[in-house]
Amino acid sequence: MALITWREEFCTGIPGVDYEHEQLIEQVNAVYALIDDEADKETVIDLLGDIYGSISAHFALEEQMMEKHGYDQYEEHKADHERLLDDIRDITDDFESATELDSQKFKQKLNDWFQLHFKTHDSRLHNLANLMSHDRVDDSTMQTLIRNAKNALLRKTG
Repeated sequence: MALITWREEFCTGIPGVDYEHEQLIEQVNAVYALIDDEADKETVIDLLGDIYGSISAHFALEEQMMEKHGYDQYEEHKADHERLLDDIRDITDDFESATELDSQKFKQKLNDWFQLHFKTHDSRLHNLANLMSHDRVDDSTMQTLIRNAKNALLRKTG
């Protein structure tokens, strides 16, 4: 069973953003499955690094889009992104330093982390027609953004 299932309330109406959100849900659910399968700590940490890399790249692209279109709550949304990145760093650090894992508490943290942003700032993007064009980024650029962010996280926590 998945921790998070895609729901219409997660939709912003911006195809590129929604696709990236769906990919993030898949990654969070993959961590959930690893925990249930009692995977080794390094495998889980590596996937948390992937999540950090993906969300960091996603936030950077979303911020570019908001800035390009003069989004009126850009500063607040960007601050929320920074807080969410700090939170996933803390989740990763806590997991890495835990001697015994409370899997339910860990999964709840992941779920809360993911859903909080959607309930606040991303839900407001939904009806903003001038932001509907989220320029698609080529896969090579996206992979570079993800890899750089992941490496920065894992060097900090590792």
